This record gives sequence, C-alpha cells and structure tokens, in this order.
Amino acid sequence: MDNLLLILFLTAAASFFSTLILYLRSSSPSSSRSRRRSFTSQSHSHGLGQLPLGTLGWPIVGESLEFISCALTDRPESFMDKRRCMYGKVFKSHIFGTPTIVSTDAEVSKFVLQSDAKAFVPFYPKSLTELMGKSSILLINGGLQRRIHGLIGSFFKSADLKAQITRDMEKYIHKSMENWMQDQPIYIQDESKNIAFQVLVKALINLDPGEQMEILKKQFQEFISGLMSLPINIPGSQLYRSLQAKKKMARLIQEIIQSKRDGGMSNINVPKDVIDVLMMNNASDQPLTDDLIADNMIDMMIPGEDSVPVLMTLAVKYLSDYPAALQQLTDENIKLKELKAQLGEPLSWSDYLSLPFTQNVITETLRMGNIIIGVMRKAMRDIEIKGYLIPKGWCFFAYFRSVHLDESNYEWPYQFNPWRWQDNKDISNSSFTPFGGGQRLCPGLDLARLEASIFLHHLVTQFSGSTTLMWM
Repeated sequence: MDNLLLILFLTAAASFFSTLILYLRSSSPSSSRSRRRSFTSQSHSHGLGQLPLGTLGWPIVGESLEFISCALTDRPESFMDKRRCMYGKVFKSHIFGTPTIVSTDAEVSKFVLQSDAKAFVPFYPKSLTELMGKSSILLINGGLQRRIHGLIGSFFKSADLKAQITRDMEKYIHKSMENWMQDQPIYIQDESKNIAFQVLVKALINLDPGEQMEILKKQFQEFISGLMSLPINIPGSQLYRSLQAKKKMARLIQEIIQSKRDGGMSNINVPKDVIDVLMMNNASDQPLTDDLIADNMIDMMIPGEDSVPVLMTLAVKYLSDYPAALQQLTDENIKLKELKAQLGEPLSWSDYLSLPFTQNVITETLRMGNIIIGVMRKAMRDIEIKGYLIPKGWCFFAYFRSVHLDESNYEWPYQFNPWRWQDNKDISNSSFTPFGGGQRLCPGLDLARLEASIFLHHLVTQFSGSTTLMWM
C-alpha cells in the first residue's frame, strides 16, 4: 500500500472521529433529531435526474469504518469493487465525513476533472485544508490557479530544468551508492526519499544539501505528520506542531525570496528555480505575495516525500518479482550506457527518456501502484452526468485505482506486465490517469518519469547483486 493511500484513509479516519466527537457533544435531543432529518433528506432525488444507487450507511459514521478497514488490506479497492458489483460503476456513499458520489467510471471522472470551478472545486479533509492554507495551489480556483499552474508546468517541462534535474539526480545517486556496502541491506524507499527530496527542493528554491537543507527536512517531516492528524489546532496537538513547522519553513523560504530580490531579479535571464519563475512573472495587476509563494513551495515538496519515492520503490519491487522484465530493462540500459561511452558523451535527459522498455516499466508501475489513488471534488451546483445526479454540496470521489485494475480496461489487471504497453497503447486515454487530469493535472509528471528513469538506469547498471534490496 502506497504512502498516499495511508494519508488518505487516516485523514478520513481523523475527519470521522472529529465529527463523531462534535456529535456526541451536541447539547439537545432536538438537535439530534434535526441532524437525522437532514441526513435522511440528502438521499432523495433533486429533480435533475436520479441519485446513483448506494447507501449512506449509518448516521454520522456513514460507511467510513468499512472504507478504512478495506484500506488496511492488500486490496484497498475491495470497498469500491463490492459496491460497484452491487450498484454499478457510480454509486453513493458516506465517507470523509460527508455524502459522497464515488466514480469508478473513467468517462464520468474525466468529465468532472475537466470541469471548471463553477461546477466543481477541490475538496479535502479539514485538517489538510487548514494545514495547506487558503492560498495553496491545491485549493485556489479560477484565474490565479491557472496562472500559477501554467507557470510551474511550463518550467517543469523546460529543457534547462530537465538538464539540471539529470545532473542533480546523477550526483545524488552516485553519492548515495558510494555508501552502499556489500552484504548489507539497502532500504530503497529511504534512499529514494532522500534523493528525490533534495532534487525537488533544488528545483523549487535552489537550495543545495547542507545545514539549511537538513533543517528544512526536519521541519518538513513535522509538517507532513499533520496530514494524518485530527483537525484540532491547540498547543500540543499534532496539527499545531505541524503549523508551527510550516511557519519556520516559510520564514526560511521568504529569506531566500528577499535575497533574490536584493540581488536584483532584472539580472536573471533564465530561471534557476520555481521561485525565480514566479517572481519574474509577478504581474503588478495581480501580484503574488511572498507568503503565497513560500506556502506553495512547501506544499509542492510533498511529491519529493511520497509520490516520486513510492514510484521508484514500487518499480524496484515489481522488477524483483518479475526477473524477465528486470533482465530486459537491464539489457536496454547497459546497451545505452555502452553506446554513450563509445561516443564519449554523457547521458542527457532525452537519452534516459528514450528507452522504450524502461518507460513501459514505469507506466505499468504507475498503473499497478496507483501512486495517486484518486481525487476529490465538491459540487458547486446540481450536476447531471450520464444520467447520474451529483447534488450541490456533495463530495465527488474519482477513484482511479479501480479503473486501473478493471479487467474490462486491462487484461489480467493484477499482473505486472510492462509488455502490454509495447504496441504504443494510448496512455493518454481516460482509463489511465496516474497523475490526475484536467486543469489540475500534476505539473511534475514528466519530471517524475525522468527521475524514475535515471534511478533505475544507475541501479541496474551499477548495482552489485551481493547487496540485498529492501523496499520498505
């Protein structure tokens, strides 16, 4: 089970238990009766169509307990699959402390993800929204969101940044492997986390490894612990400690911003990091404050802690389980390394991405591993899609994992088979959404592939078989 899934079901649990506490503190029987009437009324049709089949479960609790218990198993999608068999690919439930329309239908999910803020806005549990803040790119909508997303996305796709990422990845991987000892276990997830975090922080705020990096990493660990906390912000609580850690990180980043400003932004022709990009494109009619820039740099460090390291770790696990795939990937990478050595040229970012079977392995890892299991949205008005009604105020949960493991989309879906992609199968269709979709498509998807490609290349071309790899 990947770390993002762990965060998801624990925040769901936190939302449920905090709601239950507030419910038990209610002072009068009449308020309880009112809540029961309100809960029941939400199950009726709103006149635009029909609510999907399903059940809201118990009052207050909903179906959260079963959802969480299934998430603890090796088949977390069993909660969705059971209801999909009973009610269809789109059904209603009550999880995350709110009535929810769950979609395992690729077309319905695609429609919602491509909708604008007049129809759907991001939805997250309370502890996460408080920790991220109102100015987070995960929560803002409209023109500001499109502007920031577009600037960051363009920078992440630039050849200059990909070349920098390649140099940094190679440097940090070599440094890490120098400490690998024969006959000693190597914990891939820990190693990949350390490498990916340093690479991402360099791309975001141009900070090199050193004392400041270690301070930032320590505060960041405290910060992300709040993603799995109860939404209680009082001194001593995890959420309080996480918010304090975020303030300390924000001050460090604001010092970097001020240092850049004092050095003269007009002298910068090519941006070195995301801060440069945002400062160089800071229009006077809609300025980006230092607080907004700092907060979003912190939020964007999360993939360096979870998404990219989990992708690398799962790729190693799957390859270890399928020797034929490992051998073909190794042969492909050794061939490239020998060719570049004969030409006397270093490997470029385009070389790493040019290896077809390596890319197939990464694609299959994304499909099976489901680094991002789904996304949540809140309906801003009654919406009808394919005859299904999504009522205003309800949560919509696009559950990618069930789509990626649906045998109607993929033959033998639980089998790791990178060869299924070798016939140039379309990876841009609605049945393959490892990075989300629509206006909020993850801007770092190309970098995630590049980092995983570099990591796997150096692992299989330099790895000593006498060292034991551990992926947890």
